[in-house]
Amino acid sequence: MDGSPASPDTETIKSLLADGKLLWLDIKGAGPETVALLRDVFDLHPVALRSVGRFGQRPKIEPFGDVVYLVFYGARGMGEHATEVHSFYSERFLITIRRGDGPSGSLDQLRKQMAEDGGPLADMAAGSPRPVRLVLLHDILENEIDTFFPALSDFDDKIDRLQQAMFAKPTDEQLQELFSMQRWLVGVRKMVSPERDMIASLASGIIDLPGKVPESEPYIRELYDHLIRINDLVDSYRDLISNAMSAYLSTVSNRLNQVMKQLTIIATVFLPLSFLTGFFGQNFGWMVSRLGSLGVFLGLGVGTEVVAATGLFILFRRRGWM
Repeated sequence: MDGSPASPDTETIKSLLADGKLLWLDIKGAGPETVALLRDVFDLHPVALRSVGRFGQRPKIEPFGDVVYLVFYGARGMGEHATEVHSFYSERFLITIRRGDGPSGSLDQLRKQMAEDGGPLADMAAGSPRPVRLVLLHDILENEIDTFFPALSDFDDKIDRLQQAMFAKPTDEQLQELFSMQRWLVGVRKMVSPERDMIASLASGIIDLPGKVPESEPYIRELYDHLIRINDLVDSYRDLISNAMSAYLSTVSNRLNQVMKQLTIIATVFLPLSFLTGFFGQNFGWMVSRLGSLGVFLGLGVGTEVVAATGLFILFRRRGWM
């Protein structure tokens, strides 16, 4: 591979394979023509071919003789579908297959870099001891894996803004947003954890990549380190989401307690007033004939109610309820 693009027709692909050059074939969409090409030109295993085009799979790595089949993901932020890439890797070729209805900016950017004087592999094309084939696979995987970092960074900022808004005024929309963020984070964890296990199996030697040499180990360890960091971030954000939900429920509960306390104080104030008005409102002849002057009205009628309300106000202030 020298980083130059070539026509994707069958004859050109066969010619490149016959020349012994490392071929990277990037395919968008996987229809019957793609399956036929992979079967007839690359002679891939039938079991592997059945997985081609079946998007929505769990991240995995499976060896098929001298070809290793990988399924891995990249992030595109909340509310967007993740980038799913299927890859077939061998010493002679590297095939990536992705959805035809969605872009993968990281792979498109890498292809652009490859077209510019060979890109990151230009210094390894002429007899370099570094593993050119695995470096290409490393760059593809790294570009997809590193898309999780900006997505999680935006997620962190969103949590901070949401927490500030909740403490100011909690709403039902904020709780719904928290649940949506939690679902997205669970989806990220379902992608990152298997990918971490995939790279761990490569680093530990459980699965060997074709053409793997001691010089390739640092590249595998770097991928594993990135996935460990992403996994740690996901765990920390899960805790932040749980804490945000607890803070939301506590804030709503405290506000409800304040409202209930205010209503209770109002009901308590009106309790003796209702008793007094009920007592003096009794329609007995003795009371009607004797409690009829303005002084009695102001003293017993209005005065007792004012005294009762003032006494309750002083009591509430001393108890710290107001």
